[in-house]
Amino acid sequence: MSDEGLRQAQEKMTAAGVAPTAIDVFTHYYRELEAGATGLIREDTIEPLLDPPQLADLDVPADAAREALSRTAVIKLNGGLGTSMGMDRAKSLLGVRDGRSFLDLIVEQVQQARAAHGVRLPLVLMNSFRTREDTLAALARHEGLEVDGLPLDFLQNQEPKLRVDDLTPVSWPADPTLEWCPPGHGDLYTALLASGVLPQLLDAGFRYASVSNSDNLGAAPDPRIAGWFAASGAPYAAEVCRRTAADRKGGHLAVRKTDGRLILRDTAQTADEEMDFFTDEHRHPYFHTNNLWFDLEQIAAALGERGAVLGLPLIRNTKTVDPTDASSPAVFQIETAMGAAIEVFEGATAIAVGRERFLPVKTTNDLLLVRSDAYDLGEDRTLRLAVEKAPLVDLDSKVYKTVGAFEARFPAGAPSLREASSFTVRGDWTFEDGVVARGAASVPAEGAPGTVAAGTVVGG
Repeated sequence: MSDEGLRQAQEKMTAAGVAPTAIDVFTHYYRELEAGATGLIREDTIEPLLDPPQLADLDVPADAAREALSRTAVIKLNGGLGTSMGMDRAKSLLGVRDGRSFLDLIVEQVQQARAAHGVRLPLVLMNSFRTREDTLAALARHEGLEVDGLPLDFLQNQEPKLRVDDLTPVSWPADPTLEWCPPGHGDLYTALLASGVLPQLLDAGFRYASVSNSDNLGAAPDPRIAGWFAASGAPYAAEVCRRTAADRKGGHLAVRKTDGRLILRDTAQTADEEMDFFTDEHRHPYFHTNNLWFDLEQIAAALGERGAVLGLPLIRNTKTVDPTDASSPAVFQIETAMGAAIEVFEGATAIAVGRERFLPVKTTNDLLLVRSDAYDLGEDRTLRLAVEKAPLVDLDSKVYKTVGAFEARFPAGAPSLREASSFTVRGDWTFEDGVVARGAASVPAEGAPGTVAAGTVVGG
């Protein structure tokens, strides 16, 4: 049945206008899935990454840093809808500070770096079909953003979800859009090539790419990292941070025993019985930030040699076709991670950066924190901690999980968290203006639903 399933999937992708290159890549992974590949990386096949170069220890000459940045393009992954936070549009359009969204601040970061260093520094977004229209409308408000006729975005590909029972494309007439899924952010390389953006960047004289998620305002253009990367001659580099107990679920780099190459391992690639190894921040001390640097020429050469199939490790995700309906058919989503390309290139490396370059917003807990006075907005338009350590925010997920519910309960903005070590809320509370959290601040469920009055000091 799998041959028939592949044929149906290919025809469905062709009819939807998916690029032939992306269909070829899907076909490669379909055959891997058919053969029983799970994508698991066993602990006994790897060694921990223990001693990467530290950005803080590097001496990068200013002229070399500027020269490298002048040949760098900034690529932001912008395909996420923030569905886990109840959103149905690009997460990057969420407001963060002073009426500015993530996208606004990303644009301002790029514009500030251009002015400060006298470089072109194009900004290019990888959108999905669901994020493109709103995002381009938002970008239109920023004048002078385009560089050398380069596009402001390109589209991530899409592929069919496959039934677990027979590997045929799933049908879901109640909402046909749910029959499709993105191929994971490992699709970056295929989409860059298929869209024509990769050769356009090379023709315009750009050599390097700095890639990060659009919800991570810490990953601003950095000339020092650009200078280090250019001087290293490496084809590819990943930014990593020292893990803490709070980072146990994030993917990490490791060294493959068979050939000594760096590889990325995510939770979906870890066997259930080996999760204790994966989550041990002492055994695997560095996590992967999803901030990447790569040499555009070497990426183009590898894609050309391999027929656009880089051979990134398969990630087999098992879900239901309708994520909100556990009784809907079980499906496989074939995915890859862009960070896994580190194993493709001989000489690929990693650099340990400060925590300030990793500031993702995945939940409303994170959103409250970046909106609070625990962070200051710098002249370079990056958020920097205003306190020694970020407080731990823990909002009641039964109440505050979605952005709509969250916004309704913080109508005056975030409480002051500058004096807090943690801020925990249980039950349904609405916070008025000027609430201050101190120490291990906690609002209990007793008395909810209710209002925390203006000027209230919680904890302390």
